[in-house]
This record gives sequence, structure tokens and C-alpha cells, in this order.
Amino acid sequence: MGIVAGLDSSSASTRIVVCDTETGAVVRQGYAPHPDGKGPDVDPQTWLMSLGEAAAGGLLEGVQAIGVSAQQHGLLPLDSDGALVRPALMGNDKRAQSAAADLIDALGGRSAWAQGVGSVPHAAQPVAKLRWLARAEPEHAARVAEIMQPHDWLVWQLLGRPARRTTDRGGASGTGFWSAASGAYRPDLVELALGHQVRLPEVLGPADAAGVTPEGLLISAGTGETMAAAFGLGVGTGDAVVSLGASGSVFGIHHEALADSTGTITSFADATGMHLPVVHTSNAVRVLRGMAEALGTDLEGLSDLALKSTPGSYGMVMLPYLEGERTPHLPHTAGSLHGLRRESMKPEHMARAAVEGMLCGLADALDVLRGRGVPVRRVFLLGAAAELGAVQAAAPALLGAQVVVPQPADYAAVGAARQAAWALGLAHGTHTAQEPPRWPAAACQVFEPGEELAVGQAVRQQYTSVREETHPGAFEEATGGHEAAGSPAESPVGSPAAGQEAVEG
Repeated sequence: MGIVAGLDSSSASTRIVVCDTETGAVVRQGYAPHPDGKGPDVDPQTWLMSLGEAAAGGLLEGVQAIGVSAQQHGLLPLDSDGALVRPALMGNDKRAQSAAADLIDALGGRSAWAQGVGSVPHAAQPVAKLRWLARAEPEHAARVAEIMQPHDWLVWQLLGRPARRTTDRGGASGTGFWSAASGAYRPDLVELALGHQVRLPEVLGPADAAGVTPEGLLISAGTGETMAAAFGLGVGTGDAVVSLGASGSVFGIHHEALADSTGTITSFADATGMHLPVVHTSNAVRVLRGMAEALGTDLEGLSDLALKSTPGSYGMVMLPYLEGERTPHLPHTAGSLHGLRRESMKPEHMARAAVEGMLCGLADALDVLRGRGVPVRRVFLLGAAAELGAVQAAAPALLGAQVVVPQPADYAAVGAARQAAWALGLAHGTHTAQEPPRWPAAACQVFEPGEELAVGQAVRQQYTSVREETHPGAFEEATGGHEAAGSPAESPVGSPAAGQEAVEG
């Protein structure tokens, strides 16, 4: 028996868990915030400072291997000596929006990108940041000789900055110049963005080690936060994950990369050798917060109000496109509330309409995956809003599956530790490259759709009818002509009386 560590360097902090290699039990943990300095330009040395604070007090004593998870969508441009040319470019950098649009046109449109690398350029991607750098800071761009992402750089630092540079499939699949389908880089796309070729990290397999530190610690390949969290949760085939942030994301596990000519699906790789197709929505918890503010309450108060209403919100339907929308592709639209009648204009019905609108928008995203053959038998619901009673009550029937809400934990760090245990086991001959350590699944609350499933599907049909009437064909474009599981029925539920009838039987 031994212990391994997983560290997660997010946009705000470093979290470290030390786990038993056999059972996955967390035996120690540490935390430290990153020093102040928010914005798209970040000094990565602050990540090392935070890591040192989180590991203080002998936290890593006795650890045999370390796995690294880090925030995605970061670009560290390095010169030929491995020194930073400029601060790291992080997050959804709006400065790169026009650069992303330029790249889409330069390759011949969204379909060309989706077919080539499984994603369409957007401002957060390293490929778009490279294009912005070439246009906005040509002197810096000319000096760039190699590029890394945050977890690549942290692994490299832990190993003492060796000659070998590495990444993993998950991290590489988010760059915009590596294809999860072919398992290969597209250097031509780097040149298209930056204007010249650069050195790119070697892509390791899921159980491979990046190296050994001068102190003898094995460092695993590392990965991005999304992939690490999925690995830490124990997500597998048949599972989907719905993440409730201000915006939303829905992903599943699939045996092959999904080529999506519309670009609605981003084809990532996961941390196990499988694939992780993702569909994003622009609106999730921002919808609940907006309605809560309008009603003079908070999220908990909104949930309490919504629970006083009934499924169907007394005939009201909210299209939750407050910030435009990515799925379906309606970037310049606005949200709308339909079916208002004097008797329905009560706080509880409006609160319920917001909850149902958010969940129906996410169900649309889930149906994109279902329509492409991704099996969904269980849905993990993540985020603080997953703890709201109204969300838990409505989600199973609207999403059409069992819903599980994991207990709060540092799942990305746990996933990084599990990866470290895998690489250590492979090095010692106790694990194979095909079989990761069998750690217990996360503790969860479980919610079944049960008898409410038919009611939930009637609410979905009502929502779908309003969406199609308001934005004809938009969702069909998002699915690329593939039939989705939540397609509208011939008889929508469009009035308070019809909604009540659906509820009653």
C-alpha cells in the first residue's frame, strides 16, 4: 500500500489531495488561493507559489507519485530557451473573438474545422490566442518557439524543466490544433494562426508517466480539469455530466470521436483513452439568478417559490437565451417568456418557468449527444445549483434519465491522483495500460424520473413547440440533421389547461 497525490490548479486556487493507491481514500488535503491578479494575462509563477503554500507542512511526505490537473484554455508562449515571451493568455479571452472568426474563414468555414480537429475556433482556445498574438503583438509572436498549456507547464516545472515536453490527449484535444479522431497534431493550423511552426509537446497515453523528479517522484501525464473531474467522479459509458455554471456544458463518454459538421459538438479526448464529446450552452445558472433578482429573492428563495408551482409553470415557457445561445446557434437572440396570462403571472409560476427553461435548454444539449448515438442512462448534475430542491425535483423527468448529485469534493484533484496511481501501478507492474485503478464511485444523492417522466416529457414538448415557433429550424441546424431524442410531439402542451391535464394524468 502507498499514497499518491493529485493537484488541481484552477483559475482561482490550488487544491491537493493525498490518496491511498488501493482504495482512493483521501488521507490528507491542502488548499491555497492564487495570488491576486485576475484577467486574461497571468504570471504562471503565481501557480507555483500557490502550489508551494498548498503543499506546506509536509503534505506530500511519503507520496510516491503526483498527477496534475489544471485549468483549460490557457496558452503559455515560450522562446527557444523555454522562457515566457509574455504572460500566459488565460480563459475566455474576448480579445481573441475576432481572431477566432478570422481562423474559421481562413480554413473554409465551421465544417472544415469540425472535421479537421473536432472543434470550431472560439476565443478561449489556444489556436485563437495564437492568431490574436500574431495580429496584436507581432514582436512577441515572432519569438515564440514552443507553446504549452497550464498542466503541461506545471508538469514540466515539477520535473525540473527537462528537455522532454509532454501533454496528454485530453489537454491536446482542447487546443484547436490536435485531433482526437486521428490522434495527431495539425501543425499547419498552428502556422495558419501564428505564421510559423513551433515545438509542440509530446502527447502521452492515459497511463504514461511524464517522468521522475530529481527527488524520485513519478509524475503522470496530467490532464485538463474537465477530464480529471470526470475521471475522479468515475464517469463511464452510459453516463453524462451536466455542469451548472453561469453557462452550461453537457458531456458524455463515447468510444469514438464525433465529427460534427455544425461544430455544436466539441470532440475532446478523456483521461482513459475514450472520447469526451461536449455540447455547450451560453445560459444556465445566469437564468436562475436573473429571475431571482427580478423576483427580489436569491437562488434558494427562487427554488422555494418554484416548488409551489406545478410542472409546466401554468402554461408559461421561458426560452433562456439571455446571453444569446450556442446550442442552438443563436448568438444574437435574447431570452423570452411565453404563455403569460393574468392568472399565471405569479412569482411561483415565473420561478418554475426559469428552472424549467434552464433545464430544457440543457436537455436540448443532451439530446444533441443522444442523437449522435451517445448512450445516456445516468446524468451527473454538478454545480452549486444542483443542490437546489426545485432543480433536483424537475431534472430527472426533463432530462429523461436518473440524476445523481455527487457530494461536494475536489474531483479534479482526485482524478489527478487516480491518474498518478495508474501510472505508478503501470511502472510497478500492478496495473495495465488498459485498466485504471478501481476506486469507489463518488457518494451521490440519486433522483429517479419515476412516474413523473411522462409529465416531464409533456413539458419538454411544450418548450420545444415554443422554441420551434420562435426560432424555426434552429435546433435542426444544431443537430446537423440528426434526429434528437427530445423531438417535439405533434400535440404540444401550450395552455394552462393542457399543462394541468398533463400533470394530472
